[in-house]
Amino acid sequence: MTAIRALVLNCTLKRSPAPSSSEVLGREVLDAFADQGVDGELIRVIDHDVRFGVSTDEGDGDGWPAIRARLLAAQILVIATPIWLGQPSSVTKMVLERLDAELSETDAQGRLLTYGKVGGVAVVGNEDGAHHTIAEVQQALNEVGFTCPAAGATYWVGEALHKVDYLDARPKPDTTGRTTRALALNSAHLARLLAEQPYPPPDARGAAVGPSREPA
Repeated sequence: MTAIRALVLNCTLKRSPAPSSSEVLGREVLDAFADQGVDGELIRVIDHDVRFGVSTDEGDGDGWPAIRARLLAAQILVIATPIWLGQPSSVTKMVLERLDAELSETDAQGRLLTYGKVGGVAVVGNEDGAHHTIAEVQQALNEVGFTCPAAGATYWVGEALHKVDYLDARPKPDTTGRTTRALALNSAHLARLLAEQPYPPPDARGAAVGPSREPA
């Protein structure tokens, strides 16, 4: 069986050691991956000096290159994000902007380095907005070369106008547990398929490997 590794990027706004619901759900995703024989790790992005930008390295001590190296070594990337104002967190958006640089990075056969990697999403929040947040993150991951599996997201949203976070929710809802297990199962399955049967390189006519960045 092909060895598969997962990376969860926790995009909370809280620095360690502050409690993070995104971290709780992200680690539950890793536990579900372990059940599928997938090793993995979680990185809390805000603990690293990741700069704003759209390159692979913004220089001057930028923390993104080290995270990017972990990402390139993994076959599955899961973005774990809270919802703020009905949107993915600003840290999530910064990560997606940094991933834009991958549209210029290709292998020897002209394929994006992200081709063959699987992208998933884990979302927590206190009111509605999970589906919108998942849609934004999945679309961005797909645009920069990741493949999103069926049922490739898990989420928990607390009751409107209440202040219970996911890390404090008792008992944990099995609806979230089921979607977390489905995310892990389908992501691991898809990652193994892509490892064994990679995407073809661009054809001789110069088929694009990613969305055009030319102005309309």
